[in-house]
Amino acid sequence: MVVYAPAALLFLVFCVSVLRERRKFSNAVVLGLAVLCALAGLLYRLVDSGSASAPFVLWALLVLGAMAVLVLTCFLFLNGVRMLRKEGRSPTNLLSLLAALAVLAVIALLATAAALRTPLLIGAATAAGGLALYFSFLFLCFVCYAFLYGRLRVRRKADFVVVLGSGLINGSTVPPLLASRLERGREVHARLSRRGGSPVLITSGGQGPDEDLPESHAMADHLIAQGFPADLVRREDRSRNTEENLRYSKAIMEEAKPDYRCVVVTNNYHAFRAALTARRVRIRGQVVGSPTAAYFWPNATLREFTAILVDYRRSNVVMCALILLGGVAAWWAAGRG
Repeated sequence: MVVYAPAALLFLVFCVSVLRERRKFSNAVVLGLAVLCALAGLLYRLVDSGSASAPFVLWALLVLGAMAVLVLTCFLFLNGVRMLRKEGRSPTNLLSLLAALAVLAVIALLATAAALRTPLLIGAATAAGGLALYFSFLFLCFVCYAFLYGRLRVRRKADFVVVLGSGLINGSTVPPLLASRLERGREVHARLSRRGGSPVLITSGGQGPDEDLPESHAMADHLIAQGFPADLVRREDRSRNTEENLRYSKAIMEEAKPDYRCVVVTNNYHAFRAALTARRVRIRGQVVGSPTAAYFWPNATLREFTAILVDYRRSNVVMCALILLGGVAAWWAAGRG
């Protein structure tokens, strides 16, 4: 059982970290490392046992891994095409398609390097494979922990419910994506009210250059038209992005009640990154997500992951530099051989 000790230790660190602060990306990485160590321990036990079935199991795992990569690539490609048809051509809508092409490019490079075995191709394949493994690991950590975070229990009491804006259509109309957030905000508000509280709902969003009014005003009007009490709505109408949504809403909450607690509402694909931002600006509260159309979720998740990579760019630049140095070392070693 000693081979499972690193996994057990990492899982213990993960549990303690989540209890202290659930809004940390390091939680996702530690959980991923714990799972990797557990799998490595399991494979070691399997090989060390000398069982006749061990080679079969290992080959089965390799085949399953290859099939998973193939299925994922096809899924990303089809989703990318669907995004272009439904949402139009824009850099953010191309993420699924670009991810599929990147996977194919890495596979092609690895196959070419294995066939030709030239030093330059070996170095390039080593670097590309290392980068692919690194970002794939981080992405799996992100997806799994974001799923887990979205299912953690919300505090029983809160003084405010903050609904983040996401843009209007035709200058003044609340789109389905934003309507989903508002409906989730109403549900959270109703649940908190049933527990004996009387929270204020803050609609957060400023006015864009192509909008006839601030998002927060359209959001508030949408809620009030559906019967939500107007006296329980506050409007934050200066923000232009998620960080400003949270900073300006924080100012409203602190002015009304310095020791406030809140629940922030956004879409499920955006909830974990919004939680990381909330921690950075020192918001006292948890973020919850509302449903998103199935076709929109993969591309939106890739966009959120990309934004998190940018937020932690220093660490990622260092890791990428080390992986590229590994590729240079492999090129040098192959050339000397």
